[in-house]
Formats: sequence, structure tokens, C-alpha cells
Amino acid sequence: MVGTRQQLDPLTRATSTIAWVIFANKPFYPIYVWYLIGTGVRECLLTLISAPFFLAIPFVARRSPLVARIMLPTIGTLDTLFETKLFGTASGTELFFSACVMLAALSFKAEEKWWQRGMVAFSFGAFLLSRNWIVAPLYGWSEVELSVLFKLNAYAVASLLAFIALRYAGVERDVGSDQFDRD
Repeated sequence: MVGTRQQLDPLTRATSTIAWVIFANKPFYPIYVWYLIGTGVRECLLTLISAPFFLAIPFVARRSPLVARIMLPTIGTLDTLFETKLFGTASGTELFFSACVMLAALSFKAEEKWWQRGMVAFSFGAFLLSRNWIVAPLYGWSEVELSVLFKLNAYAVASLLAFIALRYAGVERDVGSDQFDRD
């Protein structure tokens, strides 16, 4: 029916909320770096490249909830991989892979377990790739600057993980499903 909005399931609503929060926080990262470090701000603006992709998730959710729930950990993983290359492994950006794995673990219904497993494997594979492929950052950060970035990123990851846990708390995933399915 034209003009009516599809009611989203609880998992997709949680996914949309998290995508909005990430999108809303993206513009602040270069400001934090400018305030805390004072250099590399222009390079930090590259972190905004992923913002439109996070913004697209709530809109995609209206048409395809599963695709939206796949998009969030996928975009997060690719964004984390890019930012790890931009800032280097010593910056702590790799910690965001933990949020991607957590999103993959929480965002799917029981009948979507193969999507869930695939997304976890994808995020973990990207982490392994970053550990073995990313040698030097695109921008030459000093040891002091990398220390500040690590602290900033560790705080941001802990905050994001806490928000994800709180947002998914009590969300029903598997009403009426077999909890002991071992496939």
C-alpha cells in the first residue's frame, strides 16, 4: 500500500539504530584527531567515505531487512580494513573488527545462521588480512600520535560495543525455534 511504512522486525530496527549512530558519529572523528593531535586531519577526512554507506542501511532495511542486516557488519568490516590501512595497526583501528564480529553474532535469526557464520568469518578474515597485509599506514604518524590514536580508538570501540550490547539487549531473535540446533 502506498504511503504506509513496513514495520521492521526487532533485529532490523536494532541494525538501523546502530547504523544511524555510526553515521552520526563519523563527522566527529576528524575533529577529535584535530583536537587531540593537531595533524593528519586532512587524511582523517577520508574516514567519511563510508558515511553514505552507513546512512543507506536504514533505507535499505525498509525493502530488505536481511540485506540491511548483512550490510552493517560488511560495511563496518570494510571501513575498519580501510581505516587500519590509513592509520596503521598501531592506531588501534583493528579493535573495530570486534564490533563487526559482535554485530554479525547478534543481527541474525536462527534460520539465517549461515549468513551469520559467513559474516563472522568475513570479519575475522579481514582482521587476519589486516594483520598480515597492512605494514605501514598511509600517513606517517609519530609514536606519540599513534598512542593517542590507540587510546581514542579503544575508547570508541568500547563505547560502540557497549551501545551494541544495550541496543540488542532483550531483542527477540528466535521465537519458537529449536535452541539446540547443531547444524
